[in-house]
Amino acid sequence: MSWLVDVLGWAAMLGGGIFVLIGGIGMLRFPDMYTRLHAASVTETLGTGLLLLGMLLHAGGWIVAVKIILLGFFLFVTSPTSAHALAKTALQGGLKPRLGSGGSASTIAGESPSKP
Repeated sequence: MSWLVDVLGWAAMLGGGIFVLIGGIGMLRFPDMYTRLHAASVTETLGTGLLLLGMLLHAGGWIVAVKIILLGFFLFVTSPTSAHALAKTALQGGLKPRLGSGGSASTIAGESPSKP
């Protein structure tokens, strides 16, 4: 039974590491602040959750497990909140998101832009 817990813990940590790596690549590849913020916050939440789950399965005692659970709760509360605050502040500060090749919201929705 111990080997099954070890395999599940390592699989969770490997999956979490892959998601964090994908988020880092997304931060390098995406064109503007809003898409980079999305890549970072979504993959951070899932990647960190899987990493913490793997650590929880490998935790030696209940004190360590409680600390990991509290750390996970703290990260799941603060990460989306900080991403929302950053995006809202950037928008209020005048940083406009890139909206496709036409530069208007109608191009994103799939409508053809109207010409005057």
